[in-house]
Amino acid sequence: MRFFLSKSESIYSPKFFFVVLFIFCAGLGRSDAREAVILNGAGATFPAPLYEKWIDAYEEETGKRVTYKARGSGEGIRLLLAKAVDFGATDAMLSDEDLARQKTAILHLPTCLGAVAVTYHLPARPELKLNRQIVADLFLGTITHWSDQRIRRLNPDLHLPAIPINVVHRSDSSGTSFVFTDYLSRISPKWRLKVGRGKIVKWPSGVGADGNSGVVTVVRKIEGSIGYVSLGYAEKHHLPVAMLENKSGNYVRPTLEAVTAAADVELPEDTRMLITDSPSVKGYPISAFTYLIFYREQEYLNRSRDRAKTLDDFFRWIIGPGQAYTRALYYAPLPESVVPKARRIIDALTYGKRPLR
Repeated sequence: MRFFLSKSESIYSPKFFFVVLFIFCAGLGRSDAREAVILNGAGATFPAPLYEKWIDAYEEETGKRVTYKARGSGEGIRLLLAKAVDFGATDAMLSDEDLARQKTAILHLPTCLGAVAVTYHLPARPELKLNRQIVADLFLGTITHWSDQRIRRLNPDLHLPAIPINVVHRSDSSGTSFVFTDYLSRISPKWRLKVGRGKIVKWPSGVGADGNSGVVTVVRKIEGSIGYVSLGYAEKHHLPVAMLENKSGNYVRPTLEAVTAAADVELPEDTRMLITDSPSVKGYPISAFTYLIFYREQEYLNRSRDRAKTLDDFFRWIIGPGQAYTRALYYAPLPESVVPKARRIIDALTYGKRPLR
């Protein structure tokens, strides 16, 4: 629409002010439509590629906007506890003690399954087989060169160079680190006593990097390096990944089928369970659920009922149509046995202490 002032009309005329007001309001309306945010989330980098895809698809289907900032699981938990986001994302469950300290109940919603892959930078990109003890000793720093006889005996057909091993680990508070160090604690008594598990631990050796993307960058840069990243990041950046010995003694590649097999366990109703070092014969040993965390009671800080209902709707979309996007980004969908439990967790949402639905 175009407006013109005649020669007889000045900028002080009513028509001029109408034109200015019309243009201003029209521009403001477009800005609001573009910038309005329905929900805000932050946390784990482990599932970030999938969450970003979900957010785009959800907005396209519903017109409702969600933002997500991949800052690490520790930051996702911190921001939720500060009530600075609508939901946090974490690969590390809050402990019973953490939950007991909260005045308002916090729920965990499993969204998908992922894997932590052991990746490395070696000439010719060989596919390594690593047993449980070797994995632990590599990250403990007690195996210092790739030509070590223990690695060679396990990989007799590979030419492994006599170059030093450089361990790359996460420097931020990380759910990926929590899952990986939980695995190391289960397979190595020495690791369990010396280091333990956590979102942040005191690493015996190596250099730190921020986020999965940071680890990828450093591993690519330093020949002889070894690190751990989510399977999705390893696949996206075409990194080599190791076949790992599982609890049954089988060497398993980190595939979606092997991740799903690792989840063939009975979950509690609240779904808070670690499945690292799964007893599954075909299961990949560093598999894990990843979670969204949020307050059960949604009436806080003047939140509207509509905002709470959007949260409810977004979560139901994730465990429903959203699961179709998982495999393309190297995440395993929720097993059929887990979906009803996930739905019951969403059903527990309240507003004003009454069921939201």
